Amino acid sequence: MVSPLGLIAGEGIFPFLVARGARAAGRRVVCVGLDGCVNQDLRIEVDQFRQVGMLRLGQWIRQLRRAGVDEAIMVGRVRKDKMYERWRYLNAVPDWRTVRLWYRRLRHDKRPYAVLSAIVDELASEGITLIDSTVYCQDQLAQPGVMTRTQPSRQQWDDIAAGWTICNAITRMDIGQAIAILDKDVLAVEALEGTNAMIERAGRLCRSGGWTLIKVANSRQDMRVDVPTVGVTTVEKLHQAGGACIVLEAGRTILLEKQKVLELADRYKIAIVGQETDRGPVAVQG
Repeated sequence: MVSPLGLIAGEGIFPFLVARGARAAGRRVVCVGLDGCVNQDLRIEVDQFRQVGMLRLGQWIRQLRRAGVDEAIMVGRVRKDKMYERWRYLNAVPDWRTVRLWYRRLRHDKRPYAVLSAIVDELASEGITLIDSTVYCQDQLAQPGVMTRTQPSRQQWDDIAAGWTICNAITRMDIGQAIAILDKDVLAVEALEGTNAMIERAGRLCRSGGWTLIKVANSRQDMRVDVPTVGVTTVEKLHQAGGACIVLEAGRTILLEKQKVLELADRYKIAIVGQETDRGPVAVQG
């Protein structure tokens, strides 16, 4: 028999999509939900649910191994700003395993890529293999080309060509994964605050609207632990902030509840474009 799938779940709809896809494929799902992040409604979407401390890696492993898990998917946002809250050490006291991992591997490099790599290795040491987080929701991935009926304007195609290179550069420096651009001028760059907060900032800076959001995967992206996502909330915020186009990396970005996202974008006359990295900037259309 196929072993149950482990689901390490943070915020958002992504864990729901994985759980539904895995169960539709006939696989039991054992979920460890990160305290302070996971949506409690996920309990009814999985076969087994346990809430665990965000910084208690040993607890994650024990719960998964007891359930017979040898493959797992880790999805859902863990807000970086939680790490800077007052009383964060009391709210998320690490267990001994996490402390030891920090001391051995992360004292001098606490960047997200380093942290995620360390977690992957620690789980593997206990016989739990993290797999591609999109394997049970391939239909939600961004596709190459214009995915909406709404088409980008010529100005937006120019901004895509200019902004794609810029956005890839900031990901290589581990700054963020998104920019807002208009007339080839960068309005805002994503950092700690996340994409939605950056969208709001871009809207305040550009009252006239019509700007383009470009979001790419990290240059060292690992599909097991680092898949950019865009959902209905992103489209709503973009509309409120005057944005008119979204550009995503095809095959490496998830549209959460894809059909809803595309329908909402068309309602607001927002174009959504999938860009293939290995082919350079998207060719100007029209």
